[in-house]
Amino acid sequence: MKSALKEDIHSGDITSSSIPTGRMVEWYIEAQAHGVVCGTGIVAFLFGIETESLVSDGTVVEPGTLITKGRLEGNRALQIERTALNYLMMLSGVSTLTYSFVDAVRGTQAKIVDTRKTVPLMRHLQKYAVRCGGGHNHRMGLYDAVMIKDNHIRAHGSISEAVLATRKSISHLYKIEVECDHPEQVGEAVSAGADVILLDNMHPSVMAEVVRTYTGKAVFEASGGVSLATVRAIAESGVDVISVGALTHSAPSLSFHLELR
Repeated sequence: MKSALKEDIHSGDITSSSIPTGRMVEWYIEAQAHGVVCGTGIVAFLFGIETESLVSDGTVVEPGTLITKGRLEGNRALQIERTALNYLMMLSGVSTLTYSFVDAVRGTQAKIVDTRKTVPLMRHLQKYAVRCGGGHNHRMGLYDAVMIKDNHIRAHGSISEAVLATRKSISHLYKIEVECDHPEQVGEAVSAGADVILLDNMHPSVMAEVVRTYTGKAVFEASGGVSLATVRAIAESGVDVISVGALTHSAPSLSFHLELR
């Protein structure tokens, strides 16, 4: 975060440098749209000890809701303004979009989860924002969960070979997830001992038939082509998890502004 601030200020803020050193101002940040706020801790970190957070992350806010306020030297406050707002707007956008997906599947058993389609070096923050919006995290990276995808299968020659080779190379504590593009692959993955089956870009009616056929034999995750228009039908197919890349790669920012009193 300090590096992000340094990127903007660089050799100095040539506009705010005209404000006399030591001139204190009171500032506040206000929501300009309906959504779920995330990033108040970052704002407080950047602005320092005289910052008061008025809402907590995960709170639903409306236009005009005061988010944070504080007191700081005027030139310093204006140097920090954009960087703080950038974090707040981006992360709140992720939380807000996640909340919309979670709300769309309410009443079903499906959980909304994120993916690894994140901004480089922002993954932990974006995945935190997903949780603030009521969603859940998928694997954090390549290091903490097994997912055998289509290219792994091609490299091994078959689903069965991929699962067998992977099982031999990992701890007994890991579960194995296998991506399946067609219903025929699901049977092979289940027989090979896969714990989780990712149903990739399948129609909800096809997913429903797969879930009925293999109920109790694996956890089922739906992925691919998931939008707010399609997610309810996908959830009603009976899958346990729905992964949505858009939560982190396509969430529109939520609007906030900073004003001086």
